[in-house]
Amino acid sequence: MSRSGRAGSNVRTTFLSLRNRNFRLFFIGHLISNTGNWLTNVALTLLVLSLTDNGLAIGILAACQYGPVFFLSAWAGAVADRSDKRRFLFVTQSLSMVQSFALAVLAFMPNPPLPLFYVIAVLGGILLAFDNPLRRSFVPEMVRQEDIANAVVLNSLVINVSRIFGPTLAGLLIVTLGYGWCFTIDAFSYIAVLFCLFRMRPEELRRRPPHPRTKGEVREGLRYIRSVPILWIPMVMLAAIGILAYNFTITLPLLVTGALHSNDATFTLLYATFSVGSVIGALIVANRGLVSIRTIVIGAALLGACMLALGSVPRVEVAFPIMILLGGASILYMTSTTANVQVTARPDMHG
Repeated sequence: MSRSGRAGSNVRTTFLSLRNRNFRLFFIGHLISNTGNWLTNVALTLLVLSLTDNGLAIGILAACQYGPVFFLSAWAGAVADRSDKRRFLFVTQSLSMVQSFALAVLAFMPNPPLPLFYVIAVLGGILLAFDNPLRRSFVPEMVRQEDIANAVVLNSLVINVSRIFGPTLAGLLIVTLGYGWCFTIDAFSYIAVLFCLFRMRPEELRRRPPHPRTKGEVREGLRYIRSVPILWIPMVMLAAIGILAYNFTITLPLLVTGALHSNDATFTLLYATFSVGSVIGALIVANRGLVSIRTIVIGAALLGACMLALGSVPRVEVAFPIMILLGGASILYMTSTTANVQVTARPDMHG
């Protein structure tokens, strides 16, 4: 086979699941919406840091954003398993649009009250707790059985491509138009995903009949995970690594503005560089179908090594190549973990 033929074959293999129309719409809509979402995440972190100049304040912000995810996700996943996911996503995405407009109103105020940002962050965290299992468990319904692993990886690719453009756009808007426009643009970006959800063909979805609500659904899910080693081992790893390592929205701005004595623009560039590495890692995983326990362990080890290297950098310039490696390692670990769970778990346990 010629070099051009091999390249074309690799591209087709990498993006195989896009042959499913509903998933193509989902891919496009969420690429636009997630770019706006990362735009808001970065802008909100930098806004709180500028208002307080205090690392504890952005730590509290992160707790408000992700605390509800920690406490509600298992129950929200059970709700997702018995719901019409497409209709439920209309609700979560519409409410997320309202949240972004509320942040924009606060950001345009001359002296916005910090507690209100925390309140809105908690509400956003509750929405995220439901939206995340909905989106992830919806993916297998949109594609053929043989395309599920590839679709899960491309879903992660959407998040990481948007992490390139979102933080970069945030840095540009913050220094030119201000924080308020970051949140306003994010709010309008939800129109794209709502339109794509509307354009889907429900008859082409591979939906399972929703099972009735029963007592102990969360406990049943935990018992199921515990009974399958190929599920509980990655889940235990994810609990530890997720709590201790995936705090980049807090640690990176503090590293840049504190230890490396730089500014917000440098932070957004570093975050975009991290996302470039994530995209490269996601494309490799998508092309090679890396969803084994071995890949999860390798990804976790590389993630730890890259974080040790980043923690010892003497200058900002040295951080950029490490951020590419860190992004690749993080997505190799997280995507292989997610794909392993979605491919291995029973369909009625996906949420």
